[in-house]
Amino acid sequence: SFDELTTKEEIEIILEVVLEKKTAVKKKEQLLVKENLLRSEKILQQEVFQKYRTETEFARFLKRLERKDISLMDSMIPLGSCTMKLNAAFEMLPLSDKRFNNIHPFVPKEKLKGLEKILEELGQALCELTGFSAVSFQPNAGSQGEYGGLLAIKGYFKEQGEERDTVLIPESAHGTNPASAALCGFKVERVKCDKAGNISLADLKEKLSSLERKAAAIMITYPSTHGVFEADIKQICEAVHSVGAQVYLDGANLNAMVGLVKPAEFGADICHINLHKTFCIPHGGGGPGAGPLVCKPHLASYLPSHPLVDLGTKGGAVSVSPWGNALVLIISWAYIKLMGLSGLRRASQVAILNANYLAKKLSNYFPVLYTGENGFVAHEFILDLREKKKVGIEVEDVAKRLMDFGFHAPTVSFPVIGTLMIEPTESESKEELDRFIEALKCIAEEIKQMEGEESAAKALLKNAPHPAEEVCSSEWIHPYSREKAVYPLSWVKQRKFWPPVSRIDNPWGDRNLCCCYE
Repeated sequence: SFDELTTKEEIEIILEVVLEKKTAVKKKEQLLVKENLLRSEKILQQEVFQKYRTETEFARFLKRLERKDISLMDSMIPLGSCTMKLNAAFEMLPLSDKRFNNIHPFVPKEKLKGLEKILEELGQALCELTGFSAVSFQPNAGSQGEYGGLLAIKGYFKEQGEERDTVLIPESAHGTNPASAALCGFKVERVKCDKAGNISLADLKEKLSSLERKAAAIMITYPSTHGVFEADIKQICEAVHSVGAQVYLDGANLNAMVGLVKPAEFGADICHINLHKTFCIPHGGGGPGAGPLVCKPHLASYLPSHPLVDLGTKGGAVSVSPWGNALVLIISWAYIKLMGLSGLRRASQVAILNANYLAKKLSNYFPVLYTGENGFVAHEFILDLREKKKVGIEVEDVAKRLMDFGFHAPTVSFPVIGTLMIEPTESESKEELDRFIEALKCIAEEIKQMEGEESAAKALLKNAPHPAEEVCSSEWIHPYSREKAVYPLSWVKQRKFWPPVSRIDNPWGDRNLCCCYE
């Protein structure tokens, strides 16, 4: 197999070894790119590619770019449903080891003994932690896991001779679930939630009764995206199984369960695991993802297969590589080895503890939208800011103002419009949690101060964030001080992260992509 490093000379040598010289020359001409298809103009001629001609200058350029982007090195990233936990340096070391990062996906199996052992141990660990018996590493993301899992369910029913065409999806499910179901050719039936954010068991039973043998599966996120543990999870699974349908568990929130409960034991049939969340693969900027599937024995043979590698399955490929993003799987393997079962359990416990600490403290300033029967939340929770519209403040204003305190915003307006979904993870110290509480408390007080359309407090939130360029300019037109804008609390002075730009129009930016190399 060839890659971008293969030379013409190497192709010639290989062809001459396996073919006669005359045939080899002809074959070489067929393999090489035709002259008329080769690029004629010079590449990478934009200024940014020509400007930095020494390693020192290039390193400084990269550092300047880095300073524009907030990360876990600056402060907690409380994005709900994202599990932005610590990615320990030790777990990352194998990625730069050529013994791992130069392995070709289709190298002969006898050359894969080391990686094969790692994948075997990781698979066993994931099955042990979830209660399932089979695993596929092929899905490259949670969404691919959903797709592969639903195809497995579809293949299972097809072989049983059953034509089930509908997937039930609760209002509290993860956002990609309906899209995955549609991609697999299923119809989507929405299941209502009650006022506490739980799946309505009555509505579910009504839908199952009307669908009869048309129901293929339900897709559940547990704990739910509403930030609560479903009180009736066992009864929900039993109701679905009573009509012969399957329970697909979205593993997006597994960080609240590891070492505490096994999805297979409360009734799930198949589940994808977001290794880039719960098991520490870094995933800022959209990747790299890993969403392996784990399932019960009756679905095992329908897991993703591969046309070039015999995986013992028949579900069809969902990724180019038989083991997906195999290199980054080593990170999760290392994390599990370092933590052990007791450490993994402790991580889940502290993640839940941290979320409840924040929820309790912040409920004094913003209502927590959903809690469980005992008043607690899971590993994340939703703050309801919809009432703030009465004084002209949107949830986006609060998210932007948090940047002045040096915090990345929580998840905005998902799963409920006008809310913030917050997930602190187990990685954050009490001191960091307290700083976050102080920041939101300060913002709540700023909102309280609003009186009239032109109040200084309103302008403060509407103009946030405040970059250094604006604060240092000779002209300051705002009805509040520079200090109030950029140093709202004393500790911000020692930990200041300067936003690189002021307020932007997010929807316009999303709809008008403009690539620029300048």
